[in-house]
Amino acid sequence: MLFINADDLGLNVESIVNTAQCYEARSVTSASLMVFMNNSLRASTWAMSSGIETGLHLNLTEPFDKPKLPQRLSDYHHEVIKYYRKGAYSGLLYNPLLKNKVDYVFKAQYDEHCRLFNAEPLKIDGHHHMHLSMNILLNNLIPKGMIVRRNFSFKRTEKNMFNRAYRNFIDAWLRTRYRCTDTFFSIKPLENLQRLRKIVQLSQYSDVEIAVHPADGSEYLFLLGSRFNEIIKDIPPGAFSRIWKRAHRSNGEVLP
Repeated sequence: MLFINADDLGLNVESIVNTAQCYEARSVTSASLMVFMNNSLRASTWAMSSGIETGLHLNLTEPFDKPKLPQRLSDYHHEVIKYYRKGAYSGLLYNPLLKNKVDYVFKAQYDEHCRLFNAEPLKIDGHHHMHLSMNILLNNLIPKGMIVRRNFSFKRTEKNMFNRAYRNFIDAWLRTRYRCTDTFFSIKPLENLQRLRKIVQLSQYSDVEIAVHPADGSEYLFLLGSRFNEIIKDIPPGAFSRIWKRAHRSNGEVLP
């Protein structure tokens, strides 16, 4: 199956309007919501009315802009952002001094998503991929059995051996606790159509997720353009709910 996920839903007005147009055009199949943003309620209202599958886009690096947030949440989130913005490798290290703050911020965002949709998130990914930070993973904050975004997939020539080994180790660990797609890619670079065709072809015999950002003008135009439509036109859209049902049926559960 091919999953084309619109990240950053609720970040701003453009993320909602552009994602809606892409969903109507069938160039995205799902979206990930950022909570505690000024446009989160509007985004969740649209998502429920449209029927698009929606997960939580965990945010540990972008300030909340929803007014009148609890002071404790604002303070803790500020401290978490300050740490994770120190450098590209901050998420690779476990910080025991941030344990309670990260736990609190995660639970607040998870609960807010549940409140907005009156249901648990279908899947979890993260802004700047911080759902895979060590403070999230080692504390087992994400409920077991959920659909969780894996690391980006790369060929041997694209990353060094240590980078690939680390990603493979984390992905293998994720599969022992969560449900993941077989591969995960960014839609960029947009100009490399041959690469994108190969990625889409993988979905004919495996589960492939592509992350897109409709709020980004160049991606938005590409998603609605004829070149992308030609690449995906014969590929049935993927549904994360099918991964969830498939997993539970494999455990002998009877589902509708």
